[in-house]
Amino acid sequence: MNSTLRGTADTSLLPLVLDAIVPADEYPSSSASGGVSFLGTVLERDRPEWIDRLDAVLADIDRRATDRIEGGFAALDPDGRLAVLDELADDPEYRWLARLVTDGYYADPGNGGNRDAVSWSAVGWSPHGAGRLPDVPREYRAPDHVLTPQRVGARYDAVVIGSGAGGGVAAEALAASGRSVLVVESGDWPTTAELAGDHLRNPRSASGLDPRSGPPTAGNPRTVRIGGRTLRVGPAEHPWSNNAMTVGGGTRVYGAQAWRFTPDDLRMASRYGVPEGSALADWPIEYSDLEPFYSRAEWEIGVSGAQGGDPWAGERSRDYPMAPLPGSQFGTRLADAASRLGMSTLPVPLLINSRPYLGRDACEQCGQCVGFACAVDAKNGSQNTTLLRAFATGRCAILPGVRVERILTDAAGRVSGVALVAEVAGAVWRREVTAGEVVVSAGAVESARLLLASTSDREPNGLGNNADQVGRHLQGHVYAGALGVFDDEVVDSVGPGPSIATCDFRHGTPSIVGGGMLANEFVATPSSTFRHLVEAGVIPPHGAASKEGMRRLARRMQRVVGPIQEVTTASARVALDRDVRDRFGNPVAALSGGIHAEDVRCQGAMNDRAAEWLAAAGARRVVPAAAVSTSTGPSGGQHQAGTCRMGTDPASSVTDPYGRVWGHDNLRVADGSLHVTNGGVNPVLTIFANSMRVMEHMTR
Repeated sequence: MNSTLRGTADTSLLPLVLDAIVPADEYPSSSASGGVSFLGTVLERDRPEWIDRLDAVLADIDRRATDRIEGGFAALDPDGRLAVLDELADDPEYRWLARLVTDGYYADPGNGGNRDAVSWSAVGWSPHGAGRLPDVPREYRAPDHVLTPQRVGARYDAVVIGSGAGGGVAAEALAASGRSVLVVESGDWPTTAELAGDHLRNPRSASGLDPRSGPPTAGNPRTVRIGGRTLRVGPAEHPWSNNAMTVGGGTRVYGAQAWRFTPDDLRMASRYGVPEGSALADWPIEYSDLEPFYSRAEWEIGVSGAQGGDPWAGERSRDYPMAPLPGSQFGTRLADAASRLGMSTLPVPLLINSRPYLGRDACEQCGQCVGFACAVDAKNGSQNTTLLRAFATGRCAILPGVRVERILTDAAGRVSGVALVAEVAGAVWRREVTAGEVVVSAGAVESARLLLASTSDREPNGLGNNADQVGRHLQGHVYAGALGVFDDEVVDSVGPGPSIATCDFRHGTPSIVGGGMLANEFVATPSSTFRHLVEAGVIPPHGAASKEGMRRLARRMQRVVGPIQEVTTASARVALDRDVRDRFGNPVAALSGGIHAEDVRCQGAMNDRAAEWLAAAGARRVVPAAAVSTSTGPSGGQHQAGTCRMGTDPASSVTDPYGRVWGHDNLRVADGSLHVTNGGVNPVLTIFANSMRVMEHMTR
């Protein structure tokens, strides 16, 4: 037995509990598939703080069993053991253990709980999907342009903070203009192999384990205000609002849906009015201002999509550079159902190559896309497009694993550089670097936190924050959708998954403000499929019925989901928590506020549309997504936006229409923080496009 587990309440009890959660049938049980060693590895390597938690759950199970029979859980027959677990089925701590055990059983074999991929054989799942993944994933790192702290120069023409969608665009534009550029990235540059296959340590797994795309839990807390309580949370917990922190940012592991915002997305207040309690406002630009940059982003980053694009998204100056990826069998079924319902559909535009493009291969349509790095380098993000072009100029270098503590200002209040911090050889390293210009592209939460932390005598509340606007209007995306269970097999595991969408409800739905897009979901890993089925109440969380239900339904379950257009509020915000510090002693982000009541109504309406679509496609059982609430904290996550809202009035915005922080002509923001509203679709193409617009103005 793993040495880490020898201190638990009774390690002889552990395999009995594991095998009651996942019992043997014609396929092995949890313990026979490596479940005990899986837990030992998790407790030793990932979460030693969970050892006491495991002890407590095991003790509770045995105590309840002892109430039934002398000798406790070990003395019960299989039916008796199942009865004890049924009694605990609604207990949060037991559900945590059951989910961890089943996560290990259905995850990739590399995690140790799915020996010889037995559960994959049971449910008929393969990571290869429609193609064939290479034995060695393709790498594209640029070591000649990666700096260590010891090699950082004293001065650069420009410093870019963050290397995601906005930061990559900024780096390329500034380097191409002749400036010397330093990109500072708080995350590391893991290999593709490290990010391409772990089902439990990626940002979409909900396993509670640190995502390999960063950041680690240790030293990286945030606080969030929920239900009148302030909670301290880590990056693996949903309220933390994680986006990947690595070279390429979220674009390294995103799903790569490449939607344009519509003209009405940019003028929500004019179309709908401002709901009571909302801070809904129009963008300071129009769709026509963004359209040329949407086209640039589609061609320079690489988008596959249908000729003519989304009919709701306004006029186009040219078509996509690539045709859409081939659809799936279920996509055809959804198209037929939509036609019967009078709904229009279109292929989902993706920042993924449907043919060789810009020197990179076409998508293999594998089953491991969203949350993973692409093993064949067909998914297009900053790390393999804008950043590489910036490096190719010879004027740009990147400094990974280093944080910007503060943006510096001189005696006159002008931005003069950045203060850096990192851990080098076990010691804290600090350095100040001067710069003629600074671009902040750290994501909505961290961009706002950094501005707030950069105080001076002239701006004691943070850079650009004299009007108390920095950090306000935090938004992400509430998701709507439904799960459908079918009599026949409807899962072919052809990746990446989203192949058909309807945009009919982005605007114009009676009685709701805004709306959203609905599409079939990404190919789910088996561990995610199990969670979906349990959370929808379709199968129990443990026992023989759970295992049989998973085997029977894993290929008969499909989801239709999509983001809704949130109605912004000024009270949803990022502030500083000066009582909680990160590993370097800096105050962390404090998230507070929540979504608007209109968002709750909109999600309910879109849940209904998704359920109708699945029912029309033949689902015999449909379960709408869980209803959201205004009291469950702010929205954020991988679609975070809005905290450095751009506008024309310094009293109600952080930057001018070109991302220039009010009062600072050499400080810009270029990421989703600028968004006044965040659209009813994935926002990354708009981040690329708007950052191109901002940088054209800056370099012009």
